[in-house]
Amino acid sequence: MIIVLAYVLCHGLTDLIIAPIQRIFLPETTIFAALIYLPHGVRVLATWAYGWKAVPPLLAGTLLSVGLFSSDQEVSFLSPQLLEGVFLGSVSALLAFECARLAGHNLYAGQGRKLSWRGMIVVGALSSVINSIGQTFIYAGLIGLEDLGEVLIVYAIGDLFGVILGMVALMFVFRWVRLFSST
Repeated sequence: MIIVLAYVLCHGLTDLIIAPIQRIFLPETTIFAALIYLPHGVRVLATWAYGWKAVPPLLAGTLLSVGLFSSDQEVSFLSPQLLEGVFLGSVSALLAFECARLAGHNLYAGQGRKLSWRGMIVVGALSSVINSIGQTFIYAGLIGLEDLGEVLIVYAIGDLFGVILGMVALMFVFRWVRLFSST
């Protein structure tokens, strides 16, 4: 339930605060991607903590977010590709963690003494690339060829910033827990 709520909260912040500001500067790109996509940080951190078990709550959080923050017109306009995009976004971090594991770097929680911040950023970036390329293909029929490169870059940037901000938030949570557990 925490993953679902975190995803919905981050999606709401992105949709209600970040996207309106972005629309001023990149109006054509905003329907597909945000320059700061906070839910991607939730994807990566949830998958780090729970592995494949994070996928169902990520799917639920994404679908709930679509229901809460998308208009009926947007949902019907994107509906053929919507489920594919939701699924890909929900498994992108798992795919990245598994690629890292197959390369000899098991970065899931509990695999080492400390959280590997560098490893998490690398996995977040790889997950972003997987998600960016996949989402670009899924929505290729809706994105003009002249905007394809820009959309791909915005996906990648937004996902990576989402991971970085999620990591910073997690760092503060860990510090807060240490502070209160030592008293």
